Amino acid sequence: MKIEAAVTHGMGEEFEIGEVELAEPRSNEVLVRVVATGVCHTDAVARDNGIVPYPIVLGHEGAGIVERAGANVKTVGPGDHVVLSYSSCGHCENCLSAHPPTCEKMNDLNFGSEGIERLEQDGRPVATFFGQSSFATYAVADERNVVKVPDNVELELLGPLGCGIQTGSGTVLVRLKPSFGSTIAVYGCGAVGLSAVMAAKIAGCRTVIAVDVHERRLELARELGADYALNGSEVDVVEEVRKATGSSGTHFAVETTGVPAVVHQSLAALRPLGTVAIVGITPEMTVDMFGEVMAEGKTVTGVIEGDTVPQLFIPELVEYYRQGRFPFDKLVEFYDFENINQAFEDSRTGKTIKPVVKMR
Repeated sequence: MKIEAAVTHGMGEEFEIGEVELAEPRSNEVLVRVVATGVCHTDAVARDNGIVPYPIVLGHEGAGIVERAGANVKTVGPGDHVVLSYSSCGHCENCLSAHPPTCEKMNDLNFGSEGIERLEQDGRPVATFFGQSSFATYAVADERNVVKVPDNVELELLGPLGCGIQTGSGTVLVRLKPSFGSTIAVYGCGAVGLSAVMAAKIAGCRTVIAVDVHERRLELARELGADYALNGSEVDVVEEVRKATGSSGTHFAVETTGVPAVVHQSLAALRPLGTVAIVGITPEMTVDMFGEVMAEGKTVTGVIEGDTVPQLFIPELVEYYRQGRFPFDKLVEFYDFENINQAFEDSRTGKTIKPVVKMR
């Protein structure tokens, strides 16, 4: 079928909206009319750094309505409201032990279009992203990508739950699981970091500290539950974290920036036996394993997609939102499909924390 899609034709090139041919869903797949899709930092990394084949239709935080479902699809059907998340094989040890974000085929399925040939433009294959390619009016996705959500919540809002917001909140609630009354610092107050702040309040953390260099984001962090908001360009972050906790540092930390200096701060501001979850994409960097980690029994753990099972976790986030305990709508600003390049630019500059593109 013919659809409209935002195509990236080469590394670093802006999106061009045009007609694309989309294959019919196979027996294990569903056809989704995309209502809206979030813009995530991972989309920008893929577009600008040559880690995917081109041309490609990006987009991996889709939300829409199922129009058709293959014969073997059991969990959703026509008319269902769904969020589209990442792709996983479902068969490897990590998938079977409830850790699909570390699927053995994660990179191939999400960044390399392994075995996925759904899109074509002018007779030329177009690559698929995260098994969905939701920067389009329609998407075909494997059943494992699809999460059914209630139809009494604004569907246009829910796409970001598929990746960025799931990552921040899942890192806290699923991987770190801070005990009631513990302390936590979140480094970087973009969509991922602010989602971690909200999740820390849900978990019952006694002290939640947000760190960023933009006052507007720090103000929002306070509104969303941070007890302290530290401007890293103005204060000694490690010293202030220790003051705020009344001890030698926090029990937990979430590092979302990927900036080596901030990674070192997150480690230094941990108390002995503390744990920091690395969520940001860092360049190659050096860590003093004895001085920064081993000597005080600290733990550094990498987390992908919050280590969640989307079909279980995303409906939980929707329920927290309905209860008023997870107001992620405060992060979102909507853009028309025609303005997708502006949405990317506003995300890059920090003008918008979580752009969401509405389809035609």
